[in-house]
Order: sequence, then C-alpha cells, then structure tokens
Amino acid sequence: MDRDSTGPSGINGPAIAGQLPNGVIITPLAPHSDERGTLSELFRANWDTNISPVQWNGVHSGSNVLRGFHLHVRHADYLVTISGRMLLGLQDFRPDSPTHTLAVVLDLKGSEPAAVTIPPGVGHAFYFPEPSVHIYAVDEYWAHDDELGCRWDDEQLTLPWEIEAPLLSPKDTQAGTCREMVEEYLRQKSQYAATAPKKVEQNVR
Repeated sequence: MDRDSTGPSGINGPAIAGQLPNGVIITPLAPHSDERGTLSELFRANWDTNISPVQWNGVHSGSNVLRGFHLHVRHADYLVTISGRMLLGLQDFRPDSPTHTLAVVLDLKGSEPAAVTIPPGVGHAFYFPEPSVHIYAVDEYWAHDDELGCRWDDEQLTLPWEIEAPLLSPKDTQAGTCREMVEEYLRQKSQYAATAPKKVEQNVR
C-alpha cells in the first residue's frame, strides 16, 4: 500500500498523493480492540516512515490551544493523536521542493489513529478544538537553534483554516514574522547543507 495515498479523512478529504507537501507521510494505524479496551502499534522501525526517532514526547493540550507556527532545519517530526482531535496545519517552505508553498490542513482524531511524518522545511502548527493528547518523536535531540517560528496568523501563511483567538504560549505569542522565519531557515539550511548534505536532501523526494 502507498502510505502517501491513504490516510484519515479531514478538511481536505482523504489525504492522497499530490495533496500533501512532498515528503509528508501519513501512516494509518490499526487499533486492536476487545472488551478490555484498545491497543494500537504506533511505530515500527520497518515501516516506511522515513524517520529514525531518538526522542519521544507526550503532550496534553486543552481546548482552543494552538501550538506553532514552527519550522525546523535539521529534524523531522512523527506525531500521533492519541485522544481528542488535532487540526494539523502544514506549509512547505523548501525552495527546492516540488510542492514549495503548498499549504494543507489535516484533521487527525484519536478515534481514527494515524501517524504523520513531517520532514525538515515543512512548517507546522497544531490546533486543538477539544482537550487532546498527542505523542511525537524527533530524529535529533531537541536543540533551541532548530526551533524557528512565526505568528500563527501571519499573512504569508496560507493555511486553509478558520481559527479565532486561540490560546498560545508566551513564545508563540511573541513570535516574529513569517518572512523573518524563512530568511533564518534558508540561512541555517545553507550552513547545515555544507556539513550534512544527505540529511537535508533525503526529505525531498
């Protein structure tokens, strides 16, 4: 099965090839339920996820919380909504990507589990219309200088969603412009490519 052509239904309907930023992978998960509850495998190293996690984190978010907008030069993310609902906004800022500037929103529900791999250079924001729990993995340990961001409502973001007055962290409230974020991303990417070209290139395919 082509994991890029199957996924949860959402704002954009089923996620099919051509509707996602290049390198974003949706991995449907199969819950196994009985009278005791449900078990779901979240990750296997032999799945086609294009990520080798080194760190996992769990996050609980209240209703109307928005996390982002964030962009990374070096690390990829792999996330799963465990309970509740997440609207995942994605926008491609890689100039060499065939889907450069493409913006989409995925509707991820704990009741319909799926994992999403987000490669470096694809910016993202998470909005939670209800209390939710999600887990995410990264393929490099957290580093402050790889946490770029901008205001979630910057006019250069073209995410197809309608959100008003979400709850933000102080960092996201005080974030700069999308233009500043992209300029810093391109500067860092150029420097990083000189020392780790394979790492940068493997997520554009």
